[in-house]
Amino acid sequence: MCGIAGFWGASAASSEALCGLARAMGEAIQHRGPDGRGEFALADVGLALSHRRLAIIDLTEAGHQPMHAASGRWTIVFNGEIYNYLVVRAELERARGGIAWRGHSDTELLIEALDFWGVEGTLSRCDGMFAFAAWDREGGRLILARDRLGEKPLYYGSMPDGTLLFASELRALYAHPSWRGQINRDAVGMLMHYNSIPAPFSVWQGVAKLPPAHWLEVRDRKPGAPKAYWSLVDAMASGADARQQAAGAEAGWVDRFEQVLGEVVEQEMLSDVPLGAFLSGGIDSSLIVAMMQKRASQPVKTFTIGFREDAFDEARFAREVAAHLGTEHHEFYLSGDDALAVVPRIADLYDEPFSDSSQVPTWLVSHHARQHVTVALSGDAGDELFAGYTRYLVGDGFWRRASKVPYPLRRLIAAGVGMVPSRAWDSLGAALGPACPRLLRNSPGDKFARIARMLRERSPAGFYDELISHWKDPATLVPGARLAPLELAESAARAGLSDIEFMQAHDTLAYLPNDILVKVDRAAMAVSLETRAPFLDRRVLEFAWTVPESLKVREGNGKWLMRELLARHVPRSLFERPKQGFGVPLGPWLRGPLREWAESLLTPTALAESGLFDPAPIRRKWNEHLSGQAQWHYYLWDVLMFQQWHQRYRSHIG
Repeated sequence: MCGIAGFWGASAASSEALCGLARAMGEAIQHRGPDGRGEFALADVGLALSHRRLAIIDLTEAGHQPMHAASGRWTIVFNGEIYNYLVVRAELERARGGIAWRGHSDTELLIEALDFWGVEGTLSRCDGMFAFAAWDREGGRLILARDRLGEKPLYYGSMPDGTLLFASELRALYAHPSWRGQINRDAVGMLMHYNSIPAPFSVWQGVAKLPPAHWLEVRDRKPGAPKAYWSLVDAMASGADARQQAAGAEAGWVDRFEQVLGEVVEQEMLSDVPLGAFLSGGIDSSLIVAMMQKRASQPVKTFTIGFREDAFDEARFAREVAAHLGTEHHEFYLSGDDALAVVPRIADLYDEPFSDSSQVPTWLVSHHARQHVTVALSGDAGDELFAGYTRYLVGDGFWRRASKVPYPLRRLIAAGVGMVPSRAWDSLGAALGPACPRLLRNSPGDKFARIARMLRERSPAGFYDELISHWKDPATLVPGARLAPLELAESAARAGLSDIEFMQAHDTLAYLPNDILVKVDRAAMAVSLETRAPFLDRRVLEFAWTVPESLKVREGNGKWLMRELLARHVPRSLFERPKQGFGVPLGPWLRGPLREWAESLLTPTALAESGLFDPAPIRRKWNEHLSGQAQWHYYLWDVLMFQQWHQRYRSHIG
């Protein structure tokens, strides 16, 4: 895991001067690679590459970057890990003959593979998380590429003077003298709707994120259109026949799943530095830790963060799983005061506005884990692949019933539900106590308000967008903002997806890379911690899309196949309970320890400062939230995160 940056300009400066500019870009992201740095420049081309190293595999100087191919044709800066690099290395040795390897790093394998197989031939063989920039001296071109699911970030953009800039994080672009930036109003609207800015967009006009599973070619400083080298939709479509044929069959599935996941976990445990895992006590992380402990020669180091508020705390469950598996367990607790200490740092951790509130505990658990390990495995993507989110089951059942009701009647019902104040629903839920339906016990007012909005939708796609989004129409608070829809209907039809599978696909293509993976990458890399997610491996992902829905969803619960596999290693009594997401008590915090901080960012003057917001709808929601009339904490967090980001980075506008 590292950080990369670079540029291709028209400057006729010396190689030393170009390396100096590249070094400044690299220093802006040195947290991604504190173990070393390197630069490379070609004065006659105006190109320079910068690398910050977090040494994980091959800690010797043989892993130093920028790295050059033995032939001299390619020079690369690489961020990430190729988990199957030993397999690809053996294949390359067979195909090419004797290779005088200088070390055993995956970077060296990657650049020699590029030299022999070319870009697509190499990318198609590599399983891992990565982003890289490679200069092709012979072809006079720069190649940018990103992993299949977007675990590692890569931004790029052309400046007004024609200079192409690229980097792992935006802050590196600001360090180059050619940087000029104007805020992308549409992207701010997307942040309000999705609580993140989806690829290929960024908060800056003219700066893009390279989409997952894509690469592009830059010639004469001009980036071409990104090209896909792999498609999740193709994987879903190719698995459609297998899903249909296997429907109703159970024999052998758990064994196959254990074999695939076990092989992946074993590869991802390869490290020349201390390694551990995040453990929430839920099914996903517990399964990863069980697979790790089975293969480890000593107790795996596991890390959990808990909350003082019982409704949000899972630490006790993680403790029980850790005790059963025999891990070396570490747990930490987060209070409102702790959050208040972290919140002012968020704009430094996430240099693009980002508003998933679990960013706070994610950074804290990463910070504590880094005191003990350099690499941590996680259970990310288990929900998306094996139908674990409660919203899949609730949404599917709700839509099936609601769609049978004539639309005018649905609108009438929605109006009635929406007329009841949020605090009245909350009071009713509290009065019912255990008699309140389980899915409505946490913030029932917020959930009934969302139900009212969902009833007004006409299509499954619109229904699901309402189910997962925040501000329905961002233009109401960001005038002029246009929302770019994440349209997957055609892809879903081509892949033969059910409604639940459509929701899974949507989240795998949008929510996972734009939210979950951004959250984890920035939080972990801020403390120089590498994270690895075995469920994101291509082999696990493609296997998951051959599994029929009947082996994922049973008796009102998702992740049936995962549960069956986990039960081989952990007693069901330790994990069979209602799903509890990695959330924080944000609503109470905004009325309590975070209130003064939030108010300072939500005054009419502060809201008007960027020239982007209409303060009125935001102030209305803030006042309703403070009074308890409604639960608008997620909507307000979207605005707060942008406001904080704008205060921190407004000097880079212009």
